[in-house]
Amino acid sequence: MKAFLTGLLFLIALVLLLGVVFLLYPLLLLAGFLLRICLMVLLALAAIWLLGKCVIFIWEKITRGAQ
Repeated sequence: MKAFLTGLLFLIALVLLLGVVFLLYPLLLLAGFLLRICLMVLLALAAIWLLGKCVIFIWEKITRGAQ
């Protein structure tokens, strides 16, 4: 009887956890989408910053070479 109650308790806990995951699934999808957008924005900002650093570096090399 103890093994039966343990198995039943395990199945009830499993069903409850699956219900919670099922209800949170849209929230997890939204969080993944927002994380993707944040990463794309951060990568775009890093690329713009790197481009600016390269332009400044090349401009300084050109202007110092002319002097």
